[in-house]
Amino acid sequence: MSDKQQNLETKLWAVADVLRGTMDANEFKNYILGFIFYKYLSEKIELRLTNELKQDGLDFEQAYAIDKFKEDLRQEAIENLGYFIEPQDLFSNLVKQASVGDEDLIQNVERAFKKVGDSSIGGESAQDFENLFDDVDLQSSKLGRKVSDKNKLIGQIIKHLSEIDFELENDENDILGDAYEYLISQFASDAGKKAGEFYTPQEVSKILAKLVTVGKNRLKSVYDPTCGSGSLLLRVSKEVRVTDFYGQELNQTTYNLARMNMILHDVNFNDFDIRQGDSLEEPLFIDERFEAIVANPPFSAKWSSDKKFLDDERFSAAGKLPPKSKADYAFVEHMIYHLDENGTMAIVLPHGVLFRGAAEGTIRKFLVDERNYLDAVIGLPANLFYGTSIPTCVLIFKKMS
Repeated sequence: MSDKQQNLETKLWAVADVLRGTMDANEFKNYILGFIFYKYLSEKIELRLTNELKQDGLDFEQAYAIDKFKEDLRQEAIENLGYFIEPQDLFSNLVKQASVGDEDLIQNVERAFKKVGDSSIGGESAQDFENLFDDVDLQSSKLGRKVSDKNKLIGQIIKHLSEIDFELENDENDILGDAYEYLISQFASDAGKKAGEFYTPQEVSKILAKLVTVGKNRLKSVYDPTCGSGSLLLRVSKEVRVTDFYGQELNQTTYNLARMNMILHDVNFNDFDIRQGDSLEEPLFIDERFEAIVANPPFSAKWSSDKKFLDDERFSAAGKLPPKSKADYAFVEHMIYHLDENGTMAIVLPHGVLFRGAAEGTIRKFLVDERNYLDAVIGLPANLFYGTSIPTCVLIFKKMS
């Protein structure tokens, strides 16, 4: 890790200390990550539009005050960035309000957050930006009993973040994206099992990413049916060039985080499709096939195992459905269904999937003996995942040997 990245991580984590003590980590992560993301969006649009206006000798704020520029600036941002922020709502102006103790700070921040999503309505980026800040509850009593108390606390966060330079002009590194991942991992460690739902330890992510990219330098697509914060998808892109990212996430808060994480890692809104919902019960990419699939689904989660799924192409061939109490093989079958003929998938599961009997034994026999899909099994030690000490394994599947 470079000194520059370590310094940024230290500063960002220090911002979290403003809220530590008023609420637990699983709650204050929404505020810290949300404000970091808004600062990023704000600085990114200001940098891009000011660069576009150099030949006119104007900056973004100056040009937006001229009627003939307004619509062009908005269109430029929507087409290329997917969103628009008016100069009055830029993070730099929120800093000024925080510095003078503006009594309307909370109201102005709420409005600014909402307008980001509103700006994308009707455009190609609408799904990627709508309701992104819903989990930043600025009316929470945990921020203070009175509006003035809330303004003071949020003002502190804004001022602390204003002292950190994200260095967006440097296109050669992804320091901010990596620092954001660092924060997510710290929140996961702090919050324990609940946060484990949105973060896969980096060591495990790296293994999965390398497994699905062996012998390749480019992937047409990568998919994660339980994508959490999107860290697995992004890890794959560190191994090879990825054209399109796809993911589905059940938890609304984590779904928002995944979209933020993609954008913070400079993945264009046209190149990722993250959707919210239950991948087993309500698959939202049912007609798609992917070259690489990775997943760390919740271990032995419950699912409906409804008889209707015996007619579902994802599960029908095996002749049995995974039990209601353990959806592990349901995720395996779901992923195999979505795997392209030349693709590879890697999934982390509890060790029990290797030997449990009944319906799971039938499905395992079908996948291994009849279809010959299983390519390899890698055992992992205990105590790798937040909130659980059980040993796990990685299963690698391919449709073509």
